[in-house]
Amino acid sequence: MTTTDSDPLVRRMRPFGTTIFAEMSALAVRTGAVNLGQGFPDTDGPAEMLAAAVDALRGGQNQYPPGPGIPVLRTAIADHQRRFWGLDYDPDGEVLVTAGATEAVAAAILGLAEPGDEVVCFEPYYDSYAASIALAGAVRRPVTLRPGADGRYAFDPAELRAAFGPRTRLVLLNSPHNPTGKVFDADELALIAELCQEYDAYAVTDEVYEHLVFTDAGGPHLPLAGLPGMRARTLRISSAGKTFSCTGWKIGWASGPAALVAATLRVKQFLTFVNGAPLQPAVAVALALPDSYYDGFRADLQVRRDLLSAGLADAGFGVLTPQGTYFVTADISPLGGQDGVEFCRRLPERCGVVAVPTQVFYDRTEAGRRLVRFAFCKRPEVLTEAVSRLRGL
Repeated sequence: MTTTDSDPLVRRMRPFGTTIFAEMSALAVRTGAVNLGQGFPDTDGPAEMLAAAVDALRGGQNQYPPGPGIPVLRTAIADHQRRFWGLDYDPDGEVLVTAGATEAVAAAILGLAEPGDEVVCFEPYYDSYAASIALAGAVRRPVTLRPGADGRYAFDPAELRAAFGPRTRLVLLNSPHNPTGKVFDADELALIAELCQEYDAYAVTDEVYEHLVFTDAGGPHLPLAGLPGMRARTLRISSAGKTFSCTGWKIGWASGPAALVAATLRVKQFLTFVNGAPLQPAVAVALALPDSYYDGFRADLQVRRDLLSAGLADAGFGVLTPQGTYFVTADISPLGGQDGVEFCRRLPERCGVVAVPTQVFYDRTEAGRRLVRFAFCKRPEVLTEAVSRLRGL
């Protein structure tokens, strides 16, 4: 490439245009449609957390925090993981605060994968995963999640085994899984753990929906790091955005053995350096909220899931009920839809609702061509209005 190249963007990033979330949110604004595309809540988080942020702003906590994050938050993260998942991490060296989970994933991949290394991941995948792997010069090895006869997503164990090889460096696992709502069960996690150890691979786990596993999921959320032999090779990532309805705060964290955390910090310091000084103590307050907050949060989202799922079924969609997260995927085939991108681009004009086509999250696009994703992290009255509009289909 020369300096006169018509596109100055580096080649490895040329396949990545404007995110589908930005496109669909802009479409919602332009058409006045109900936006069930981008996954952000339309209510604020717990009052205690918001008050703590105000106190920190007014109390002078507005300068650079320590590179790994303020001690009170790192301690709160460690306490939270011990309390809910039985995982012990040293706040000094095994916990890192990041600019959301997205930065944590990117910094981990950039810090752990060399050019040409292979990263096993499950598709459909959150779009930043593919971009981060490309930035590292690594190679994606996708394993496809497909809905079964019971409406739940699963992978072929043989396909997962075939994705591993001598160049496998990382496994990138998102559970509960966006966009499918799948919660990986104990047997699936055991196979992933076995293969990581057989091929001496690290695991990077995105667990931002850890507190959104519904009562009919068949079991609780299980962190991969808790399986035998996996703590020493797993970098566990989560964030405040989804659990505390503060997606714009971008306070995330990575935890794991000191060597993996140090590798991630080495990259993170040259991305954002530090972030969110007055928000970090507020998230520490939120992490210490009683169990009643987490139970109520999950129960409320399950009611909203059921409201939207029933409405989608009434409108004629084939609904794939999620086990977790705050997204539901639906098959457009019963409505005559053949292409999710085309369907979603026309949906606002047809009935005033925005969704996201999940095929853009696949390498094997045909596997998701007729599937679209709706977010139900909205107020009940918003979901009711969306359901009413969707019946017009």
